[in-house]
Amino acid sequence: MRQLTWIATLGMIFSLMASEARAISAEEIVQDLWSDVKQVWEAPDYDMYVPFYAWHNRLAYDDEHIHKYNEQALGFGLGKSYYDEEGNWHGLYAFGFKDSNSHFETVAGYAKMYNWKIGGNWYAGVGYTLGMTQRHEYSYIPVPMPLPIAEINYNRMMSLQAAYVPGLKNWGNVALLWVRAKLQ
Repeated sequence: MRQLTWIATLGMIFSLMASEARAISAEEIVQDLWSDVKQVWEAPDYDMYVPFYAWHNRLAYDDEHIHKYNEQALGFGLGKSYYDEEGNWHGLYAFGFKDSNSHFETVAGYAKMYNWKIGGNWYAGVGYTLGMTQRHEYSYIPVPMPLPIAEINYNRMMSLQAAYVPGLKNWGNVALLWVRAKLQ
């Protein structure tokens, strides 16, 4: 598990460096991230999160595991967000849901989504989240959660978002899906 966390963390750092060409040092990356988090915290917009599905990659799991896992990841959460001058979304969030083993799991963190218009009022985005999760099998001790995320967004009001947890055979390799709706 530690190895996967390091791989995900390195991937996120390289992604940040590639997308933010001006951020050339670790100190600048941290300063930019902290600035983004402060801007989200001060933003007036609130969001509602409704997790609803956890897809276990059928190529990575045997039938025994697929049949025992819960994929109805029902839950609820709240957050704050804003769109920057380039149309990219920044958010702070916290939500809980029923995990693959039917136990309560929490997640909280910061996310950034690089968006582009795909037609009409529709947008698509890819990005990353840096956060923490707490799970039953880890005695609810917070575990770092750097993950890739993606979304389809309508009119910057409602999004279908997803995060992918990489993994090994019968472990990880799960896509969590949720709806994010702007509260007015």
